[in-house]
Amino acid sequence: MSTVQADSFLTLHYRLAGLSPQGEGADLINTFAGKPATLSLGTGELSPALESRLLGLAEGAQARFELQPGAAFGPRNPDLLQWVARKLLDELGDPQERYATGDVVQFPTPDGTGRYAGTVLQVAPDGAVQVDFNHPLAGQAVVFEVQVIGVL
Repeated sequence: MSTVQADSFLTLHYRLAGLSPQGEGADLINTFAGKPATLSLGTGELSPALESRLLGLAEGAQARFELQPGAAFGPRNPDLLQWVARKLLDELGDPQERYATGDVVQFPTPDGTGRYAGTVLQVAPDGAVQVDFNHPLAGQAVVFEVQVIGVL
C-alpha cells in the first residue's frame, strides 16, 4: 500500500473550515459530497502546513487535523488591506461593475501571467474599494479533514 510522500500525486477528498471556541465554521472547501480532488504535493496547491499533515498517510486513510490560529495560512497581515482606486478597477475590469462588501474581486498579477483575489471590505463614495488580500482563513484556527483515495 502506498503512502503519501513529499512529491506524491494524490486523489483525495478533503474539507477545510475555520475553527473557533464556538465550533467549526462554514466549509471553505469540501469535496466529500462530489468529485474528489487531484493534486501534486510540493507545487503550492495546498499550504505547506496542510501538506505536512498528509505525509505518511496510507491509501484509504482518513484523518482530521486541527491547526492552531495562523498555522495553516499564516497570520493576518494588515499590510494586505489595500485601497484600490475606481479608475484602476475600471482599467482592469468592467467599468459598469458595482462592488459590494463581501465581493471577491480578481486582479492580474504584476507580470500578467496569473491572477489573485481579494475580498471587498468597504466601498468609498468615490467608488474606490478597500480590499483584503489575506487568505480568508489567515490568522484562524482551521479543521483539515482528509480521505486519501490514491497515491502515485
